[in-house]
Amino acid sequence: QYQTHTDTCFLFSGLIGCSWAMVFAAGGFKVKLYDIAQQQLTSALENIRKQMKELEESGFLKGALSAEQQLALISICTDLRAAVEGATFIQECTPENLELKKKIFSQLDLIVGDNVILSSSTSCLLPSKLFTGLKHVKQCIVSHPVNPPYFVPLVEIVPHPETDPSTTERTYALMKTIGQSPVKLNREIEGFVLNRLQYAVISEAWRLVGVCISNYCERYREGMRLVLNTFGPVPEFSGEIEQKISQAMSEKIPVVPKVLDARRKRRDEYLTGLAKLKKQMKSD
Repeated sequence: QYQTHTDTCFLFSGLIGCSWAMVFAAGGFKVKLYDIAQQQLTSALENIRKQMKELEESGFLKGALSAEQQLALISICTDLRAAVEGATFIQECTPENLELKKKIFSQLDLIVGDNVILSSSTSCLLPSKLFTGLKHVKQCIVSHPVNPPYFVPLVEIVPHPETDPSTTERTYALMKTIGQSPVKLNREIEGFVLNRLQYAVISEAWRLVGVCISNYCERYREGMRLVLNTFGPVPEFSGEIEQKISQAMSEKIPVVPKVLDARRKRRDEYLTGLAKLKKQMKSD
């Protein structure tokens, strides 16, 4: 019989929160999805139901449980204290706003016990900025997923300087249990690893928009070392080049919710296909 694990809680039911909830439910964990608006939670749960049904019909649903069994593990709640009651792992999924996240963790710090892990999905805010001064700082950690975590398993685990090693190990083991691919950082650093690599590529792409491409190719032929040494200053990401890129993107991808949703769905279908192919390759 498939094991049902202890409670987890996901704070706020946006795209990341919902995707996290699906990952944990697939692993047999009870999930409480918290948000301040009941309608937001109702819509989120319906979207999760729709996605799970579609994944089940296409044969891409994760885990050993059926869609209905996984859905039965997910509940919604608009009361923070009730949401975290009984949870052993809490994943914050609010927008990338330092003051908002600090407010949430300050509230959590007052109501959680000494065994629960307080984790953030932040993509670049340092743990020292999020957790310093909290009574339960030893239980705090960043678990930064790739969007969407249901289809891309990489998770960066970044400790606060005061995070207890057992918190890091428990988080790492938990991510492995639910089928993610966790990577532990020994210390915090601006942008962690994923975004440092991503931003380096984006910055050079930005610079190339504003210079002659053939000139870049000449430098590239001399090798990676030369290219890295010729990187220019960090762009401001504004001005004429911003307008040029924005206009090109708007022509290619109209800023219309229906269009964006369709592209997200197509992206997820591609990622699901890649996941299935990798699974087949392992079995072969």
